Amino acid sequence: MKSAIIASLIAGAAAFAPAQTGKATTSLSAFENELGAQPPLGFFDPLGLLDDADQERFDRLRYVEIKHGRICQLAFLGQIVTRAGIHLSGNIDYAGNSFDSFPNGWAAISGPDAIPGAGLGQIVAFIGALELGVMKDVTGENEFVGDFRNGALDFGWDTFDEETKLSKRAIELNNGRAAMMGILGLMMHEQLGGSIPIVGEM
Repeated sequence: MKSAIIASLIAGAAAFAPAQTGKATTSLSAFENELGAQPPLGFFDPLGLLDDADQERFDRLRYVEIKHGRICQLAFLGQIVTRAGIHLSGNIDYAGNSFDSFPNGWAAISGPDAIPGAGLGQIVAFIGALELGVMKDVTGENEFVGDFRNGALDFGWDTFDEETKLSKRAIELNNGRAAMMGILGLMMHEQLGGSIPIVGEM
């Protein structure tokens, strides 16, 4: 009986002993010096999406990150502006419903007072048209992934030196990353209810 108790104590204590591991091998990622690998995290890929990835895979993921960042920046700004009471003037439809007669945030597309299904369909169709025909490199003149100027829009980009261009691209990446977290937080708070400073009543 005593030996069974001692054996179970030893087995229980073994659970808290450090695990024996082989030598850990570390290899530097080929993408650790890419734009976006910035302090304080540096190169951050906790899910291993870039393990054994080539440049094409990295460019695809960067394109998606930039696109989602841009969308989230617009979404976050839209939340702040509409919750501040700023809406388009006039009516949204021929029935006389004004833009400010619909609720803010998620409730505008899902809920009892949401915009009609035909209006939501128009929004989705507009976004699809932008995605398929406008928001891409049509002419093949892009300097980097996410460059959608297509030889038409410039806003002085060509007047910047390389250091300034890299800085502005890094700022866009960081703002997009922050906006992704920001809009996710606003959507969560909207479901929880309550009030948030600056944004107001959810």
